[in-house]
Amino acid sequence: MTPVRHQTVFERYPPAASVVAESLAGTRQAVFWLDELGPRAEYPPLAGAPTADLVVVGGGFTGLWTALRAVQREPGRRVVLLEAKRVGWAQSGRNGGFVEASLTHGEQNGRSRWPAEYDQLARLGMQNLDAMEATVAELGLDVQWERTGELDVATEPHQLAWLDGIRPEDGAGERVLLDAVQTQAEVHSPSYLGGTWRTREVALVYPARLARELARAAVEAGVVIHEHSPVRRLDEMAGGVEVVTDAGRIHARRVALGTSVFPSLLRRTRLLTVPVYDYVLVTEPLDAAQLRSIGWEHRQGVGDLANQFHYSRRTADDRILFGGYDAIYHYGGRVRARYEDRPASFEKLASHFFTLYPQLEGLHFSHRWAGAIDASTRFCAFFGTARGGRVAYAAGFTGLGVGATRFAADTLLDLLAGEATERTELELVRRRPVPFPPEPAASAGIAATRWSLDRADHAEGRRNVLLRTLDALGLGFDS
Repeated sequence: MTPVRHQTVFERYPPAASVVAESLAGTRQAVFWLDELGPRAEYPPLAGAPTADLVVVGGGFTGLWTALRAVQREPGRRVVLLEAKRVGWAQSGRNGGFVEASLTHGEQNGRSRWPAEYDQLARLGMQNLDAMEATVAELGLDVQWERTGELDVATEPHQLAWLDGIRPEDGAGERVLLDAVQTQAEVHSPSYLGGTWRTREVALVYPARLARELARAAVEAGVVIHEHSPVRRLDEMAGGVEVVTDAGRIHARRVALGTSVFPSLLRRTRLLTVPVYDYVLVTEPLDAAQLRSIGWEHRQGVGDLANQFHYSRRTADDRILFGGYDAIYHYGGRVRARYEDRPASFEKLASHFFTLYPQLEGLHFSHRWAGAIDASTRFCAFFGTARGGRVAYAAGFTGLGVGATRFAADTLLDLLAGEATERTELELVRRRPVPFPPEPAASAGIAATRWSLDRADHAEGRRNVLLRTLDALGLGFDS
């Protein structure tokens, strides 16, 4: 007998189709963060054949932090950063702006994969977040930094057992366990049955501003940035590496690769990540009555506990950003602009939004967009070196790179220096993830895993044989 399929809250209480259609009418296919960024510096393409102590490839968070930390650690070092398009144009300017302390994609993933060193990783992650906050303050970075924490909310009864924390009446803690009344007092959603408020583990930031400001700070510290300078290959040379672009080349003593979701310049790492598309909506600004109806006075980020989860947050101008749930992989692992407009994903997100916040019916979405996430089989960044230690790389952040990229930058610099540090001795750093299989097995495996995750959400969290097998093998696919 086929078991009865459990309906999620989004199926039990959907808004009217007309509410969804009206909310999306007139929505722009544009990244809110980039759309609202305003004027920003432009950096000339590379020309000629200069030399450098360090060349950083990639103008996202990994590359920007690496360049900045390189000159902070060794003033006077000649550092050049090469970006194929514009600084921060890809996922670094498109994400939700959640800055997590976790380096391991959460405690459960960290404890299951690195049980012996998890406490150390948690400490290093919090130190990294604190250092990032200190840098924002010390350099005066205009990034709308808010250390508000995150509410992890249960939207189904079976998820309540997954919450962890100290109840408010039992004393102050960095993880506060809230019942339904307390959770709904924080954010007025009838679908929130309980939550954990991680008060210090998460900050919120304007991600495109962070990219812009890191670039500014790096240049002021002596870094040279070249945009519109895609790197085509790395050639070995005596005493270094030749970094070859369309219009010029640089002879570098060392190279740090922060290409993230885009095809690696090192063949050995090309199957270690796959690009999955995450979809996002942003509302128009809420008026005073709408703000009163939603509460959210502490401005936490919010994420639910489903396998196919949603995340939401307030912006500085009182919009609500809402994303997640769908994670779409395209055959061949390609990154293409045409994949960013997916009406079915935006309609689903809009429907789920009004299930969570029915009092906001009538609100319109101003922006819709998507970005490709560099997913790895262990859900968090991996590291390595090549070309006799002259090249180092980090990738595979799986959607939690806003904070972890700063840790990655210091790790890359340690590896390039040949230093044995607390970071380089970590098993997390020394071991690479299991690669994804080549096509067509990759598409089939990812599709089967996504189907299984959806099935688990519709079976009160019960995981099928495929998910249990992947768990046992230390593999996975993050939704």
